[in-house]
Amino acid sequence: MTLDDFPVRLEMPVAWGQLDAFGHVNNTQFFRFFEDARIACFAQVGIAEHMETHGVGPILAKTDCVFRQPLGFPDTVTCCTRITDLGSDRFTMEYAVFSEAKGLVAHGSGRIVMLDYSTGTKTEIPAGIRESLAQLSS
Repeated sequence: MTLDDFPVRLEMPVAWGQLDAFGHVNNTQFFRFFEDARIACFAQVGIAEHMETHGVGPILAKTDCVFRQPLGFPDTVTCCTRITDLGSDRFTMEYAVFSEAKGLVAHGSGRIVMLDYSTGTKTEIPAGIRESLAQLSS
C-alpha cells in the first residue's frame, strides 16, 4: 500500500492537541483523518452538492481502523481514500494515513450507503456520481 494507490489525498500537519496522555496521536483522531478524506472525496465526485439540491446523500454505515504504529508530533500526515467496492446503493472507501516520518501508520475502511433523507430509506447512487466514484476505484 503506497500513496500512489490512492487518488484522493489530503496533507495536514499533526497538531499538538491531537496527542493523548501517552504522547502519541489519540486513536479517535484517525477516524477524523478518515472523515477529512471522505468529505474531500464527496466534494470531488459531487455528492455534497447533490445532497444539498436533492436531499439524497451518504450516510456512514460502518467503519474500522487498523493502527500500524504510533503517530507523534511534530509530523505531517497524508490522509488518503479510494473506492474498493461499488454497489447500486452503497460503496466502500478504503482509507490510509501516511506519516512523513514513518510511512503507513493506519488504514481502514468505511461502508457508505446512499440515503433519501426525506424518507430515511436507502436509494440508488445517481448515475453521474456513480461514474465519478468508479473513476476512483482500485
